[in-house]
Amino acid sequence: MLPMKRPRLLAVQPLLPFSLDLTFIDGQQLRLDLNADVQRYPGLQPLLEDGAFEGAVLGDDGWSVEWPALDIQIGSDTLYLDALAQNAVDENTRIFIGWRARTGLPLNQAAEALGVSARSISRYSSGREAVPRSLALACLGWDSLQRSGASVAAEPTGRYTVTHKP
Repeated sequence: MLPMKRPRLLAVQPLLPFSLDLTFIDGQQLRLDLNADVQRYPGLQPLLEDGAFEGAVLGDDGWSVEWPALDIQIGSDTLYLDALAQNAVDENTRIFIGWRARTGLPLNQAAEALGVSARSISRYSSGREAVPRSLALACLGWDSLQRSGASVAAEPTGRYTVTHKP
């Protein structure tokens, strides 16, 4: 089955305490546990109220899951990447897909940031191919550089320059 260009939902089923059964228009079904996110992010904490989480419905014609009474929406692309990361069969894939979800980089920018082809990024993002340990480590290194305030630029020679901000 080929991956979707942009993941769109066909159905959502809330499960207690804080999980969603997601069915995408390509037929892919994934379960996503949102317990840690609901506890961590203030914008999602209204879902902790009794009965609130059960109010999840499809929104925006399948492009999001919404809790209308609480004015909370989560985009289908975010749900898709988070569910793929949670359901990944190995740690390298979890690291890579989590990195994609956190950075929000488009395919070409993610490929440039990690020094691989856009086609490789697409294969790894869909879970069609195992993510090499070296790529998972590159994701962790990229995260570390971003936290430190450094920037990385590709030179025409194929080398990379790391600039640390004062």
